[in-house]
Amino acid sequence: MYEYELETEDKELKKVGLELMFLTPEKYDNEEGITSVELAKLVDLPLEVVKKKLNILKDAGIVRVKGIKPKYWRFDEYNFQRMDEHDDLFKLLCSFDDVDFDRFFSY
Repeated sequence: MYEYELETEDKELKKVGLELMFLTPEKYDNEEGITSVELAKLVDLPLEVVKKKLNILKDAGIVRVKGIKPKYWRFDEYNFQRMDEHDDLFKLLCSFDDVDFDRFFSY
């Protein structure tokens, strides 16, 4: 079971979570998902930081992992929509005030 409380906004967690949230299957190199190495390059964060953030999201049930070496990560939209709207992690990933959507979409 996961326990996550935000005292201050975790910008790195938000960056990793939003990248996975808006990552479409067309952008994956593998149909199973994205590796932590690929994700670290996308979000421009150290691999160890990305792995920690992925584990927080996995413990919350909003990302799934397949495989062992390498592990492939995917966002779980169904579980995310079922989260309590008062959950700190849910609120973090739904606060779009400082999000540049051009990063995720091409218009």
